[in-house]
Amino acid sequence: MPYPCKLHEQAHKEYIDAYEWYELKEKGLGNKFMDYVEKRLHQISEHPEYYGKLQENYREVKVENFPYKIVYELLKHKQLIHIVSIYHDKRNPVHKYRKMK
Repeated sequence: MPYPCKLHEQAHKEYIDAYEWYELKEKGLGNKFMDYVEKRLHQISEHPEYYGKLQENYREVKVENFPYKIVYELLKHKQLIHIVSIYHDKRNPVHKYRKMK
């Protein structure tokens, strides 16, 4: 049974900002970015333990064809996947781990 995904408020902002940036760069590119992110979110939802833990309970997966990673934690006791960050590979990774509110 797939786990529902909940985006941290800041992860949602990162997602929208990246979409808008790509869409401004080239019409339709933002939609391609969204398609790849949604594909990964579906994979995470279906198989949350497939990707190994990197720090504490956090896991991350690369967004295909884009320099972004999705960082998440599986909260089994809540039967929920918390998407903590959708961050660009070139950014300082210090902010990619966030706690659930």
